[in-house]
Amino acid sequence: MHDTASSSLSGRTLRSTQSLLEAKLITPEQASALEEVARRYATAIPPAFQRLITSPDDPIARQVVPDARELRTMPHESEDPIGDEALSPVPGIVHRYEDRALLKPLLVCPLYCRFCFRREHVGPDGGLLGKEALETAFHWIETHPQIREIILTGGDPLMLSPRRMRHIIQRLSSISHIDIIRIHSRVPVAAPERLTTELLDAMETDRALWMVAHINHARELTDEARLAVRQMLGRGIPVLSQSVLLRGVNDTTESLEALLRALIAARIKPYYLHHLDSAPGTAHFHVPVEEGRALLESLRGRVSGLVWPTYVVDIPGGKGKVPLGPDYLVSTPAGKSSSSSQARGPDGKPYPFT
Repeated sequence: MHDTASSSLSGRTLRSTQSLLEAKLITPEQASALEEVARRYATAIPPAFQRLITSPDDPIARQVVPDARELRTMPHESEDPIGDEALSPVPGIVHRYEDRALLKPLLVCPLYCRFCFRREHVGPDGGLLGKEALETAFHWIETHPQIREIILTGGDPLMLSPRRMRHIIQRLSSISHIDIIRIHSRVPVAAPERLTTELLDAMETDRALWMVAHINHARELTDEARLAVRQMLGRGIPVLSQSVLLRGVNDTTESLEALLRALIAARIKPYYLHHLDSAPGTAHFHVPVEEGRALLESLRGRVSGLVWPTYVVDIPGGKGKVPLGPDYLVSTPAGKSSSSSQARGPDGKPYPFT
């Protein structure tokens, strides 16, 4: 641990401007502006992330330490960039795709990412979906038989108590048309100690249960995080990853390759690499899409297909996720046979194929 962050090893989650000052993650000169940021967006840096910070501007700190630039909202940014609210038929449910729906049982996280697309809504006061509202959400799922998959998100579902997690998993498992339950979480890297035997027991189900861990930098995969992943795998829970392409965090060939290799070495299948959602005050994290495509293209031929994620954008307004490439088909001239087609190889040169 670098001296600038040595006092952050407190064993407690940093939540205030004063605690960030004491941890030497911000300077006194920054404190006034960051108090204004704190009035709008929650801060939480748990011990597992504090231990990884080597300087206030390293790739871990950038993700979680408040920044005065968060107070600048750009014209293209939105409080609901992917249309959650417009597509919520009842509290706690988001229905964007025909065969699946999100269930948000709480809006609390172990840490608060500075680029989060739900940053206007999550926080320590987010609380739980109440008993009546949760039952209304279950009833909505029951009366929509086209729904085959439920994605537990929030907030972070692994912040639930084992008792409440067990109730939700069992209730979903009792709905005949639900085949898949998916949990999206930052807990495996942000608070791996929460993955207790009791919580793992609570996730037991006869349905296909998948875990998608949100991981943006190779250093997040500590020994403790890897152990948490092994425990899930040992319960028969496959683990995928989603990452956000972030300026100053994973926006170089070297850092992105290191992340993808660390994921697959931990038996986590890279799933999505997200283009940044346009939440307010996040423009300083933005990586242009052509740069993102070029980054992935630079890895073609360098890493195995097992390591390759799908680069996606969640189209604003709730229009859904679509892949962004890169593309390797050079041409198939109109009216010509497929033998005229060409594809670019990993060396960048075009080659014919049939």
